Amino acid sequence: MSFDPQALLIGLFEAAVAAADPKTVLPEFLAAISKELSVHNPNGKVIVIGAGKAAASMAAALEENWPDHKLSGLVVTAYGHLVPCDQIEVIESAHPVPDHNSEVAAQRILTLVTGLHENDLVICLLSGGGSSLLALPATGITLADKQQINKALLKSGAAIREINCVRKHLSAIKGGSLAEACFPAKLITYAISDVPGDDSAVIASGPTVADPTTRQQALAILNKYQIATSDAVKQWLDMPESETPKTVCESAEFHIVAAAKQSLLAAAKQAEKQGLAAWALGDDLAGESQLLAQSHAQLVTNVLAQETPVNPPCVLLSGGETTVTVRGNGRGGRNTEYLLSLAAALKGQARVFALAADTDGIDGSGDNAGAVLWPDSWQRAVRLGLNPEAMLENNDSYSFFEALGDLIITGPTRTNVNDFRAILILE
Repeated sequence: MSFDPQALLIGLFEAAVAAADPKTVLPEFLAAISKELSVHNPNGKVIVIGAGKAAASMAAALEENWPDHKLSGLVVTAYGHLVPCDQIEVIESAHPVPDHNSEVAAQRILTLVTGLHENDLVICLLSGGGSSLLALPATGITLADKQQINKALLKSGAAIREINCVRKHLSAIKGGSLAEACFPAKLITYAISDVPGDDSAVIASGPTVADPTTRQQALAILNKYQIATSDAVKQWLDMPESETPKTVCESAEFHIVAAAKQSLLAAAKQAEKQGLAAWALGDDLAGESQLLAQSHAQLVTNVLAQETPVNPPCVLLSGGETTVTVRGNGRGGRNTEYLLSLAAALKGQARVFALAADTDGIDGSGDNAGAVLWPDSWQRAVRLGLNPEAMLENNDSYSFFEALGDLIITGPTRTNVNDFRAILILE
């Protein structure tokens, strides 16, 4: 059995991304939309709103599969993720740190859904990145406050649930506040999940669902990671008004249309077609990238020793979202950090190749989706005069794989079910 390891791994990644394409996943959910319209006044408005890296592609898929009923609305996506739509306006803003457009988009979306009637229908399209792209500061807080806290949390190693807990309590639109603004209109949310566990309250910071977290938890997270805040932020979180809605209208619907689990399943089927055994390690893996890489290196050792459910040739698949506690000033994202850590742990193990990439096409804030690791990557880097240990310490994994020519650059995929990892172990 002969493989082109890089082509095979990239093929698995492409299968995972394709399984989360809005054009593929949305139509079956929209098939029932005519029933929704039939129970509402046919003269009612249909307002489409949304936020996320997949928001524009979801809006385009919605328009393409929509019954004969007039649409209007606005979605916001990340710069470079624009997809033209005919009836729904699309604007771009910044990710992972919000900018002025993020604030403008959030205010305009709130205005669109304010004052609707019970025979109107609001369709909300959410995906990963929505927290940054839809940023409307709460009373007394500035966008600069939110930007500073966001940057600090992203470097702290905080989990996405923790980051979004803080975001929700500093926002006038997240954590169920958007759902409250839509009432009494019918509200249907379609979401592409990029969070471990597919928790609707965490995806894009849950603007259309009740929020189980509290302002006290938000304060505890800021203290845990020693995040400096302005007096305005402290004063706001000390006020009962900073609490998020704990209930929303019972008629509000929430549907997850794509998630990491189905993308891993698609990759596993692709691997099996190539004659490989596929071992899914989980679609919700989290924690520090370096620690996860070390545990996966041990699994590789166990596979090679034939102490696991699969034997070579095989592929180990996983999804989820790791974190990186930034201690250096290098360039990199959590996927390249994972791969460089895996290289350090494997120590040049023959017959082992790996890919780690973000399904949205952007690893962190770089121009790459991720990278490919070869058995000799560490040794090739040393021959080029690089110091891999120092680069790992400096969070400079992008530079490591850039020097080797092993970055994966796809451009925006316009979907997002978070990280995809595949370790190929040959006989």
